[in-house]
Amino acid sequence: MRVPLSWLREYVDLPATETGRDVQAKLVAVGLEVETVEQIGAGLKGPLVVGQVLSIEELEGFKKPIRFCTVDVGSANGTGEPQEIVCGARNFAVGDKVVVVLPGAVLPGDFAIAARKTYGRTSHGMICSTDELGMGDDGTHGIIVLPPEHEVGTDAIELLELVDEVLDIAVTPDRGYCLSMRGVARETAIAYGLPLRDPALLDVPAPNAFGYPVKIADPIGCDRFTARTVVGLEPEARSPIWLQRRLQKAGMRPISLAVDITNYVMLELGQPLHAYDRTRVDGPIGVRRAQQGEKLTTLDGTVRVLDAEDLVITDDRGPIGLAGVMGGANTEIADVKNGENTTEVVIEAAHFDAISIARTARRHKLSSEASKRFERGVDPQAAAAAAQRTVDLLVLLAGGTAEAGVTEVTAPSAPRTIAMPADHPDRVAGVAYGRETVVRRLQQVGCDVYGQDELLVTVPSWRPDLSEPNDLAEEVIRLEGYENLPSTLPTPPSGRGLTDRQRLHRRFGRALAGAGYVEALNYPFIGDAVLDQLGLDADDARRRTVKLVNPISDEEPALRTTLLPGLLGALRRNDGRGSHDLALFETGLVFRPTGDETRTERLTVDRRPTDDEIAGLNAALPRQPRRAAVVLAGAREQAGWWGKGRPADWADSIEAARAIAREAGVELTVRSDQHAPWHPGRCAALFVTSAGEETLVGHAGELHPRVIKELHLPERTCAMEIELDLLEQAVDGALQAPRISTFPVATQDVALIVAQDVPAATVEEALRAGAGQLLESLRLFDVFTGDQIGEGKKSLAYALRFRAPDRTLTVDEATAARDAAVALAAERTGAVLRGA
Repeated sequence: MRVPLSWLREYVDLPATETGRDVQAKLVAVGLEVETVEQIGAGLKGPLVVGQVLSIEELEGFKKPIRFCTVDVGSANGTGEPQEIVCGARNFAVGDKVVVVLPGAVLPGDFAIAARKTYGRTSHGMICSTDELGMGDDGTHGIIVLPPEHEVGTDAIELLELVDEVLDIAVTPDRGYCLSMRGVARETAIAYGLPLRDPALLDVPAPNAFGYPVKIADPIGCDRFTARTVVGLEPEARSPIWLQRRLQKAGMRPISLAVDITNYVMLELGQPLHAYDRTRVDGPIGVRRAQQGEKLTTLDGTVRVLDAEDLVITDDRGPIGLAGVMGGANTEIADVKNGENTTEVVIEAAHFDAISIARTARRHKLSSEASKRFERGVDPQAAAAAAQRTVDLLVLLAGGTAEAGVTEVTAPSAPRTIAMPADHPDRVAGVAYGRETVVRRLQQVGCDVYGQDELLVTVPSWRPDLSEPNDLAEEVIRLEGYENLPSTLPTPPSGRGLTDRQRLHRRFGRALAGAGYVEALNYPFIGDAVLDQLGLDADDARRRTVKLVNPISDEEPALRTTLLPGLLGALRRNDGRGSHDLALFETGLVFRPTGDETRTERLTVDRRPTDDEIAGLNAALPRQPRRAAVVLAGAREQAGWWGKGRPADWADSIEAARAIAREAGVELTVRSDQHAPWHPGRCAALFVTSAGEETLVGHAGELHPRVIKELHLPERTCAMEIELDLLEQAVDGALQAPRISTFPVATQDVALIVAQDVPAATVEEALRAGAGQLLESLRLFDVFTGDQIGEGKKSLAYALRFRAPDRTLTVDEATAARDAAVALAAERTGAVLRGA
C-alpha cells in the first residue's frame, strides 16, 4: 500500500515538521512494515509554470516530426514575451494549456534545463510530459494538457503536487484494513496519540424500495450489497488534477472520471467498488454461483470459463462480473476517447466471502486490487459509506444527480464479542500493563470494552483478524511497544544441554567445515528422473521412495533416499555461476521405507494423543537415518607462488569420510567397490568394525562419467556419502583423547611389491596387525609401477612411526617391529620387500 504523506495529513493533524522517515519509524513501532519512503520530486527546482500554446510551426526535413512552438508563460520568464520551445510531441494544439519548464530549472534525475540550439532553432525550455516530471503513467504517453481554467504563469510544482513523500507499506494478510488510507490513518493516529478524522463517518440515507433491484441468491458468498444510481453525468468531465495525482502516487493509473472515483474511494476507505453503465445492464443485478462452463469476458478482454465455485454478478443475460475480482466488459463505463458516452451509472459496494474471492482469483490467475482487499478482509459496515462517498464525488465532479433510490441487501449478523480476563495481556507479555491501559489500547483500535476483572470486548467490523483473547493481547502489546518487553533469558534446568548424539553430529559438521567444505542445505525432495540420471539399478533400495500426497513440485514428488541429488544440484548451480572450485557438504535425514510401515488414522486435535496413538504414528513412519555427504570439483589446492596446486580427486572424498570417523573415534576400513553412481574403478566402500563385525557405512570416490554427463557436472566430480547413525553405533564408549608421549619417535620406511589387484588397504591392515602396539601411525606415501617392478605388480611405500609410552625405542626394537609387520604382510598378501 502506497501512502502519500500529503493525503495522510487530511485525516491526522501531524506536526508540520514530521517527515516521511519520522512517520515510518512510528508506524514500524506499532507493527506496520514500512519498507521504503519515496521522496517524490526530490531535487526538483523551478521555474516550472503553466503556459498556453500561441503558435505551432511544423519543421520539415527531419527524420521525425518536430514542432517549433511559442508559448505564453506570463511573467515567469522575467520578460513577459512568448517563450520559444522546440517539441516533438503531437498531442497538443494551439490554445492548449501545458506545463513549461524554463531555463535554470532542474528536473528529477538532476536534469538541468538550459537554452540550447536543436533542429536549427534555439529552444528556451521544454514542454513537459508526466514521465519527465516523475509523475507516473497517465495513459497519454505525451505532453500534459491541463484544463483551460488554470491561469498562465501559475506555479506548476504546487499545482501538480510534484513534491511529496510516499510510504510503501507491506501489508501482512492479518492487517487487511491497512490497505486503505483510513486504516493507515487510524494506526498513525494511535502511534502519535492524535485524534482521527474518519472518512467513513458520512450521512448515509436509509435504504428504500426505489433503489436499483438486486437479488442475492448466495447470502453466504455475499452478505451485503449496496447499490446507488447517479444520472446526468457530463460525458466530457475529466478527473481533476488532485484526484489524478493521488491515484498516481498510490501506484494507479488515471482512466476516466467514474473509474477514477471508484478507485479513489477504494484507496480511501478500503471498500472495493464497481460502476456499471446503467444503459448496458439488462434487468436486476444478481449475485450467485456460476454454472459450470459459463463464460465471461472480463475488463482485461480475456474470455474466462467459469467454475461452479465462482461467485458472479449477473443481470438477465447472465454474468456481468467476477464478484470481488473484476467486472465484465459488457457493462463497463464507456471510453470518451472512443467517442462513447456514459451518463448513468449504477454503483456497487458489496461485501463478499474472503475465501470464495481468494479461490476465484487463484483459479483464474487474476489478482486485482479488489481481490487483494477482499482476501484480507473488508469492513462490511463500510459499504454504504463508500457508496455514498462515490455518489458525492460523482455529483461534485461530474455534474451528476443522485437518484433517491437506495438499495441495501444484508444478511443478518451480530457483532463479534470476546470474553477476556483484564490481566490476560499482562500474563502473555510478562508485563503489568493494568486494566486501564488494556481498555485504552483496545478502544484505540476500535473495540467497545465492558466489565472490570472480566472484560467483554466487541470487535470492530474492520478487524476480522481479532477472534480470541490472544489476538486482543497482541494488540495491547504491539501498541505499548514490543521494544518495551523485558528481555529475559530462560534459565534451563541443570543437565538439560545437548545430548551426546547432538554434540557428536555438531562435531561432524565442524570437522568438514574445518577441512574447507561449505555447508549447503537442500530441499529433501527428489523425483525418478534424478535417480535415472544417477544410474541406479531397478532393484536399488534407493528407488523405493516415500511419495507425498501434496508435493511442492510434481517433478519431485518423493522424499529423498540419498543426499547426493541435492548436493550435486547445488554444485551444478554454483559451477554455472562461475564458482568452479567447489567443496560442499550436507548433513540431514534420508527416508528409507522398509515396507513394514502401517497406515494410521487421522487424529483429532481436541486432546493429547494417547501413547498407543503416538506409537501408531511412529510405526507409520519410514526409517530416517541421518547421513553426511560431500561433493568436490575443481581445484582442491590453489596454484600460486607456493606451487602448482592440485585438483580434487577421489582420495579427497575418502579423506572427508575419515575426518568424520575421527570425530567419532572410529577407524574406517576402505576397500574398492562398484556402486552407482561412482566410477567402477574409483569407488571405495567404507566399513567400520563394531562388536567384531564389519558394517558398510558408506561410499566415496569419483562419479561415473555417464552420471557427470547426465547431470551436467564438472569433469572428475567426486562425492562421498556416509551414514552417521552407523558410525555412532560403532563408538566404543566415551571418546578417549590420544595419549602424548614425551619420548622420541622412530621412523621406518618399507616398500612392498604386491600383485596389481591387491588393495593397498589389505596390505595396510596386515602391516598394522604385524607391527603390534608400538606402531603409532602408518601412511602410504608412494605407489609405483613400471618395468623395474614387473608386469602385473606394483610397489607400495609406507612410512611407519613407532613410539613407546615409557622409553626411547632402540633401533633394534623398531627394526624388529617393522620386520614383524612385513612378515605378516607377506603371509597375508604375498608381499615381497622391494630390493630384497
